[in-house]
Amino acid sequence: MLYLLALLLHRLPLAMGQYDICKSWVTTDDGPSWEFYACQPKAMRMKDYVTVRVDPAGITCGDPPERFCTHENPYLCSDECDASNPDLAHPPKLMFDSEDEGLATYWQSVTWRRYPEPLLANITLSWNKSIELTDDIVITFEYGRPTIMMLEKSLDNGRTWHPYQYYADDCMEAFSMPARRVRDLSTTSANRVLCTEEYSRWVGSKKEKTVRFEVRDRFAIFAGPDLKNMDNLYTRLESAKGLKDFFTVTDLRMRLLRPALGGTYVQRENLYKYFYAVSNIEVTGRCKCNLHANLCTFKEGSLQCECEHNTTGQDCGKCKKNFRSRSWRAGSYLPLPNGSPNACAAAGSAFGTFERPQRVTTAKTTTAKTTTTTTTTPTSTTTTSTTTTTSTPLPATTTTQPASITRPVPELAASVPVKERQKKTDCECYGHSNRCSYIDFLNVVTCVSCKHNTRGQHCQHCRLGFYRNSSAELDDENVCIECNCNQIGSLHDRCNETGYCECKEGATGPKCDDCLPNYYWRQGCFPNVCDEELLLCQNGGTCYQNQRCVCPVGFKGVLCQQSRCEVDKKDCDGAPSARAGLGTILLSVLVLQLRGFVDL
Repeated sequence: MLYLLALLLHRLPLAMGQYDICKSWVTTDDGPSWEFYACQPKAMRMKDYVTVRVDPAGITCGDPPERFCTHENPYLCSDECDASNPDLAHPPKLMFDSEDEGLATYWQSVTWRRYPEPLLANITLSWNKSIELTDDIVITFEYGRPTIMMLEKSLDNGRTWHPYQYYADDCMEAFSMPARRVRDLSTTSANRVLCTEEYSRWVGSKKEKTVRFEVRDRFAIFAGPDLKNMDNLYTRLESAKGLKDFFTVTDLRMRLLRPALGGTYVQRENLYKYFYAVSNIEVTGRCKCNLHANLCTFKEGSLQCECEHNTTGQDCGKCKKNFRSRSWRAGSYLPLPNGSPNACAAAGSAFGTFERPQRVTTAKTTTAKTTTTTTTTPTSTTTTSTTTTTSTPLPATTTTQPASITRPVPELAASVPVKERQKKTDCECYGHSNRCSYIDFLNVVTCVSCKHNTRGQHCQHCRLGFYRNSSAELDDENVCIECNCNQIGSLHDRCNETGYCECKEGATGPKCDDCLPNYYWRQGCFPNVCDEELLLCQNGGTCYQNQRCVCPVGFKGVLCQQSRCEVDKKDCDGAPSARAGLGTILLSVLVLQLRGFVDL
């Protein structure tokens, strides 16, 4: 009971509080209406919805059956792995099962019987859905933690992969990186990819089994050690570039590169004690719904957001049909405490919002026809059909219209002549045109020759290559600003509603005129060949403008990692090797002896 209470208190700061309600039915002076908020689903155990893959083929033990030893009893190899026997098999699904108390079940690899060939294994977790991590990733190993491993992430369902964290008993030797701790990072480096030695050193398999990716420690950089200042964390997630994406994944991959060695060098006479065994993987997170949903359900084999704010899609990543009068936007944590929903607006609403409907009272008359009245409540929508044959005016009815339609074009009666119809429309173009045209078969009036880089039925949108000036009114001549995307760094000359252009790989910045870390600019962004952190020139080489390593005499390769004497079979000083010199001497002696024999 105390353990459960401690676990609850441990997770409380991340499970409680803000952004758990999408909307509320409120009453104002104008009447009842929906008020929308930014919202997100609760955190949950993501391993319950994961698909696991282990490769390469044949890396799981048991086919064919084989025996293995443990570090506790390295010379008593009585254990066996047999895939055909359920009691002796160790398939990948055992990394996610519910374990009975005192009985650990685990996936296990083949032993390192092919040493010195590396024993490599990849464990890939896929959700087919973007998820946001809310707590540490915890991997539990049996029989010792790997001495070298990597954790990688994907944001595009496994098409591309990026390093997440490196683990080694000697970071400099394994990855040419200095060892660092997450708790030593700062607010400007909270999303740094680092190498840690905390989870790889041998301390005995019975004592230390877990390897962590420290999500909470990175959150604590902003929210404090007890994660009490969540407002500051949410503010940083919204404002710090790339921080929110750092905690977002669709897939995770563990690359196991060297098994536990028991604190010694590899003992070739007993290779059956070297292998990988994983008993549990805990991943806690929430569905990424772009702050447009507070529920996420498992449907048809995958997680789906229950979208609000007139959005749709697996991640609520687009507007519903007929709600696309402006570009889709993710919700925002800011301003605190409820954030901004950035709800999609109904078609025809000019730059407006759909958050605050207003009540409009109208009177209807019917003449021998069927009318349909729709009544909307906070929980349901009921449609009823009524037939009447009188011309008596109906009682006033209340309908709901979006507040975003601030200047509606009056409905045109079919019996009114075209010229009269055009007069009644008032030709509303927000000052960007003084001419309108009536399209008969659509029964709409549209502005002609919109100026000031505007477009649309009422000149209410910006031309492609321009975006809305948020500080200008809709009738301002400067309502649309040119995107000015960098022609080399951007995919095209269009930008989103905030002026950000769509960048090519490696490029970044509002106009795509800068490069991401580990890229350099040369008429475009190209990956760094070398740098001072992750891609270090080896053996004394120096990095020249991140484009190439200048190698010292005797070394070659992209990172100066190859010795010339090994490649060219010569000594590093260029002299013939000792073996070659000895061969030359023996050949000379043989020639002299033959000459002496001929002289005889």
